[in-house]
Amino acid sequence: MSSEPPDTTDGRDPAHEPTGKIAVENVQKVFGRIVALENVTLSIRENEILALVGDNGAGKSTLMNVLSGVHEPTSGEIYLDGESVEFDSPESARNRGIETVYQDLALMDDLDVATNIFMGNFPATEIGPFRSIDWDETYERAEAIIETHLKRDIDPHAEVAFHSGGERQLVAIARALAFDPDIVILDEPTSALSVDATALVRETVRNLRDNGKTIIVVSHSLDEIFQLADRVGVLYQGEIVEVASTDSVTKDDLSSLMVSGERS
Repeated sequence: MSSEPPDTTDGRDPAHEPTGKIAVENVQKVFGRIVALENVTLSIRENEILALVGDNGAGKSTLMNVLSGVHEPTSGEIYLDGESVEFDSPESARNRGIETVYQDLALMDDLDVATNIFMGNFPATEIGPFRSIDWDETYERAEAIIETHLKRDIDPHAEVAFHSGGERQLVAIARALAFDPDIVILDEPTSALSVDATALVRETVRNLRDNGKTIIVVSHSLDEIFQLADRVGVLYQGEIVEVASTDSVTKDDLSSLMVSGERS
């Protein structure tokens, strides 16, 4: 866990400059008459795990979708490595090194692990005008991702249906890693998992950070926040009300911030 002092409540650094691996500056997102995000400023440091928490409707999913290219902000700026960027689709975010693993996983149970990992992104060979999937490379690369990042004995040839809930989550993470992202956004990564599966996923997320990835975790679980994240950002009614290192806040602090926008 980080031992650094808590950030200022609006998430800015002292000079109000967009710093970090990825940052948003005064981002607003409006859907009709509904203001989902209001002047959100937040910086995620390189090679850290930052958690986003908030009550239902606080703006967590909207901010995640802005960062992943699902929604374009109504106003405000997104910065990547200090450079202003625009994402008009998930593909444009992916092209800049951002991948998202959603809560529903979207896995195909009747297909094997390697096929799920590389679906839509298969290694291919070309002979003249013909292009075909290179299955040998597909399985070799899947095995390499599993060994390097997941560090688990998951058979790339086995159907996903035969794996546990925790292993299925790891396959979804591996699918994101197949695009070699710098930033991985995880949407409720341990929701509905057993205790053992939760521990498995959390260890994998830490391994990703140790391997140089920047991780954003959207979660409702305060236990998960304190066991996993270096820092936590709290959203309340579409605004970031505090960003702090997890060793400088308590569960009561976060609960109060989520409910009222203020520490108790």
